[in-house]
Amino acid sequence: MTKPNIGITVNQIHMKTLRILVLSILLLGFTNCKDNKQAEESTADVITGVSTYYLIRHAEKDRSDDENGDPELTQTGLGRAMHWAEILNSIPLDAVYSTDYQRTAMTASPTAIKQDIDMRYYDPQNIDIAQFKLDNLNKSVLVVGHSNTTPDFANRLLDDQIYDQFDDTNNGSIIVVTIINGMATSHRLEINCSCPSRD
Repeated sequence: MTKPNIGITVNQIHMKTLRILVLSILLLGFTNCKDNKQAEESTADVITGVSTYYLIRHAEKDRSDDENGDPELTQTGLGRAMHWAEILNSIPLDAVYSTDYQRTAMTASPTAIKQDIDMRYYDPQNIDIAQFKLDNLNKSVLVVGHSNTTPDFANRLLDDQIYDQFDDTNNGSIIVVTIINGMATSHRLEINCSCPSRD
């Protein structure tokens, strides 16, 4: 009785196993490359573009009544609001945002009126920053807030803790955040105003 050629059979099994292993690796690699390419294309669709945000605090408010939680601007503050409108007039804005307070709305209004833009209200405590970025992709945007919310908003746009709360007497700072293809940079400027004195 002739014995079967076990060596050939084993070699054939090894070759078949090796072919399956190689094909599996190639298929897995192809699938991963395809998935990575799709992920990169999807990410590129979201972050491609240039968005610029101009963040300021409201102008000088009326401090004559400590119990008034929603004061208007002083004459100095109104002058500063007009001054912001003149400064920002050289920048074609696409949107103007303000918190729902008289002092911020009165600061934003001259700019919105001068550029014929409907002012939008936002809540800095509840805003979805990712959605805000998406809504304002490829736009130039003015955001008017408060001594604490303005630097915090900038930090959230930057995804970094860079700016501290503004001093309560500082109404002339502007933080400019630029996001180019998902990469964010910023700088802070101090703008002097020859505004009318308080009464």
